[in-house]
Amino acid sequence: MRAPIGHFDQATPAPDSLAELIGPVADAVRNWSGSVPAEQIVYVETDPQWADTAVFVQHYGQELLEQSANCVVVAGKRGGESTLAACVVLSTTRVDVNGAVRRQLGARKASFAAMDTATGETGMEYGGITPIGLPADWPLLVDSAVVDLPYVLVGSGRRRGKLLVPGKAFAELPGAVVLEGLGVS
Repeated sequence: MRAPIGHFDQATPAPDSLAELIGPVADAVRNWSGSVPAEQIVYVETDPQWADTAVFVQHYGQELLEQSANCVVVAGKRGGESTLAACVVLSTTRVDVNGAVRRQLGARKASFAAMDTATGETGMEYGGITPIGLPADWPLLVDSAVVDLPYVLVGSGRRRGKLLVPGKAFAELPGAVVLEGLGVS
C-alpha cells in the first residue's frame, strides 16, 4: 500500500501491524471504534537514526513538516493533587502549557511530565508517545489544527515507526477535548 502522506518504503494498515506496535497501542487499534475505520490508520516503518525533525522530513518528505504532530505528557497540579494529561499539537507549534493546558485542567501549575513518568505511565518509548493507546482516564487535549488535517503523522508508541492518522480521528479518542490555540507559534 502507498502511504497517504510522505514517502515511506513500507506502509501497512495498523490492524495488520499489531506485532510492530507496543502493547497499549496495539490494544487500542485492536479495539478501535469510531467513525474512522481502523484500517485508515497506517503504520509506517521509520529508521530511528532519522528521528530528528529536520532530518526526518528531508528523508521522508518535506511536506510532513506541516502534517506532523507531537504528543506530549503534561502534569497539572492543584493543591496536593496531580493530574496527568496528553497534548497533541502540530510539530510546527509548541504546547501552551501555562495557558490553555493549565486552564483546561483547572490546575494552578502545569508542566511537562518527567520522562520517567511519561514512559512509565503510558508504557511507550520516549520520543514515540502517541495519543492512541493512552490511559483511558487521562484528558487528551488536541489542537483544532490537528483535527482539521486529512492525515497527521504521529508516534507509534516506539521510536521506530510512525502512525498516519486521519485528523478527525483524534477528536474521537478516549478523553479527547479539541481546543483552539493549544498549539502556539
